[in-house]
Amino acid sequence: MKPPLSSSSSSSSVLRKPRHLSPYLFSLLAFIVFVAILYGEDVACVFNQQLQLGSDSPRYFTGPFFGVEKKREKALPFAIGKTDPSCDIFSGRWVYDESRPLYEESDCPYIQPQLTCLEHGRPETNYQHWRWQPNGCDLPRFNATLMLETLRGKRMMFVGDSLNRGQYVSMVCLLHKLIPEDGKSMETFDSLTVFTAKEYNATIEFYWAPFILESNSDNAVIHRVSDRIVRKGSINKHGKHWKGVDIMVFNTYLWWMTGLKMKILRGSFDDEAKDIMELSTEDAYRMAMRSMLRWVRINMDRKKTRVFFTSMSPTHAKSGDWGGVPGRNCYNETRMIEDPNYWGSDSRKSIMEVIGDVFRKSKFPVTFLNITQLSLYRKDAHTSIYKKQWSPLTPEQIANPVSYADCTHWCLPGLQDTWNELLFAKLFYP
Repeated sequence: MKPPLSSSSSSSSVLRKPRHLSPYLFSLLAFIVFVAILYGEDVACVFNQQLQLGSDSPRYFTGPFFGVEKKREKALPFAIGKTDPSCDIFSGRWVYDESRPLYEESDCPYIQPQLTCLEHGRPETNYQHWRWQPNGCDLPRFNATLMLETLRGKRMMFVGDSLNRGQYVSMVCLLHKLIPEDGKSMETFDSLTVFTAKEYNATIEFYWAPFILESNSDNAVIHRVSDRIVRKGSINKHGKHWKGVDIMVFNTYLWWMTGLKMKILRGSFDDEAKDIMELSTEDAYRMAMRSMLRWVRINMDRKKTRVFFTSMSPTHAKSGDWGGVPGRNCYNETRMIEDPNYWGSDSRKSIMEVIGDVFRKSKFPVTFLNITQLSLYRKDAHTSIYKKQWSPLTPEQIANPVSYADCTHWCLPGLQDTWNELLFAKLFYP
């Protein structure tokens, strides 16, 4: 539309009456401008989201030092609801709860003697009664019936080291009482342990692979190797046993913490002359994470399967970290750490940063179970001296229990049941 002429014009000495927009035309133009502004912002918003997310971006979950943002609100397999996006279930506090534990130690025959603390003389049970309470929301109650029905005709597998085996045993203990005695079994085949729920045609499995990749520590029984070597690009050595799994739970951390550079084998362990290079722990760990995610992308169906990764399980071997008596550890500790910002020196933040960097680039949705911070508070929950010992104790050890206290593994029932409550929450309410 041309602008109205002014009341005087240099091109004409004739005065003209100014022209006015009709009320109807003015209203129409105002409406068009309003709609353009309103929908223009919506379109811009949608366009910007598409630029940020992409059509194939996976969904991840945040946590301290993880550095990965949620990227997509798309329904994941097995989900029956969703968690309030404003609630981080991994951030919260421990609340004493008399209704816990979720099962009794004596009622679960599948707990290894290295984790049965009461049987081996632990004098108090307070460590069994703590419940994790997220800030601003509640964890859904663990429903064993729902879990078993979901596993009907399916395989669930935990892959990793002895910490992951503890979480695996916890899951079996949470479920097995719903299954009659003649309807369940547990068998071990080298690195693979299989719990079968016969009526459900379901298995819950554990596969020993402390580095995920092939290593010289892969013997499930004899694996105490000080000079650890990991073979580059060797995930299929173990991965062939994982195919067909519907719910996968990975972990790997503790075995990388040698304090030295990691030895990486290029070639085969069968080679007479071995080509070994050394990498920093972070670079070696990054290599393993990339291999794991590549295997997942190639071998798992994102429309039918779920993959979880459990973050590093902390140790409490240095009492100085929490202001305790120097030279002590978790031995005789029956109270948790109350400092909400506590972070122990044995938990390497640089590893969490590697996970964040690598997982952020993955095209397969991996659900991150950030159990590290909430477990850091629990110096009271370790097996300490209350376990079956690998070898007879010496008189010197007996005189100094701190010297042989296990501040790495956790009593069952206990902390690792909470890990599975978090797994349950993210499986069904991501």
